[in-house]
Amino acid sequence: MSPLLERYRNILDFTLSSLRRRKGKNLSLLLVYTLVVFIIASLLFFTQALKREAALILADAPDLVVQRMVAGRHDPIPEEYAVQIAAVRGVSAVTPRVWGYYYDATTGANYTLLAADRDSLPSGAVRIGSGVARVYRLSKGDIFPLKDARGVPALFEVREILPAASELVAADLIQMREDDLRTLFDFPKGRATDLAVSVRNKSEIATVAAKIVRLYPDSRPILKSEMLRTYDSLFDWRSGILVVVLASALLAFIIFAWDKATGLSAEERREIGILKSIGWETADVLLLKSWEGIVISLTAFLSGAVLAYLHVFFFSAALFEPALKGWSVLYPQFRLVPHVDLFQLSVLFFLTVGPYTAATVVPCWLAATVDPDSAMRS
Repeated sequence: MSPLLERYRNILDFTLSSLRRRKGKNLSLLLVYTLVVFIIASLLFFTQALKREAALILADAPDLVVQRMVAGRHDPIPEEYAVQIAAVRGVSAVTPRVWGYYYDATTGANYTLLAADRDSLPSGAVRIGSGVARVYRLSKGDIFPLKDARGVPALFEVREILPAASELVAADLIQMREDDLRTLFDFPKGRATDLAVSVRNKSEIATVAAKIVRLYPDSRPILKSEMLRTYDSLFDWRSGILVVVLASALLAFIIFAWDKATGLSAEERREIGILKSIGWETADVLLLKSWEGIVISLTAFLSGAVLAYLHVFFFSAALFEPALKGWSVLYPQFRLVPHVDLFQLSVLFFLTVGPYTAATVVPCWLAATVDPDSAMRS
């Protein structure tokens, strides 16, 4: 073995033995350090995974959704609008959609009612999401009661329960024939909730939206990209709220880590003086302390990141799920597909490993430049 490698091996051996000698101090720091990395990494993993799920869901969304605004509020749109919008250059298809929200006073939950294709369901039958079935303990063939706009009960037969794989988007969904939905909501004929517009050239979506506004000034086109930005902003805002709440804990960790890293004990100063007196150079002492900081910070980072990965993708982020999903009576039950943003993970690495490692080197450099006799007597 070359002298250089032998030197580094000896320094590494001494680093590990030094960590073992002060295991109480190092273990307490490691636990707090790991907890902080775990919390921040969990927020990053969960937020990015939800953003990815939203992007996959919106991939099948229409290019444009056209609503009608009356006095600043969403109002049913005349189906005649669809004929004129379909004639706009660049539009390939326009589909009127009938849907709405139903508040269930019994459970306090809100359901989404959507008109299904006429041939897919007979009159008086519904297709429900697994979340609705779970709340009411319904099975295929059961009777599902709903109240219409006049408060009169309407009975529907459960023909199908949507698969659990679709629960993220269909947990609260109830599908029925359009005429049943119009009767239930007393929805006016000849009108729709909104219009789903498909555009041939995706780069011209904004142009088509501008044409629709000129054609119908009371309309509001919503682009698919705007929907995706809304989801991104929502998840960023929710994760930011949690970071602010945990800021005091993060500040306490910074103070704790700085105190542990910079507060060299008399024993550590004496140890540095002994090493200097037996021939260790200042560079060797700095390398020793740097490796000590790297071992602790890297172990904490890897442990925190792995625990965060398991927490989010195997235990559905049980600690942060209510805060990041929002409050609801009817929660969808789903497991996120693992997705890690390497850029954000790299930023987290440099923000957690770098500062602590630097904080261990500066005081050691100051102690290593002191005369060995003075250091051993301190």
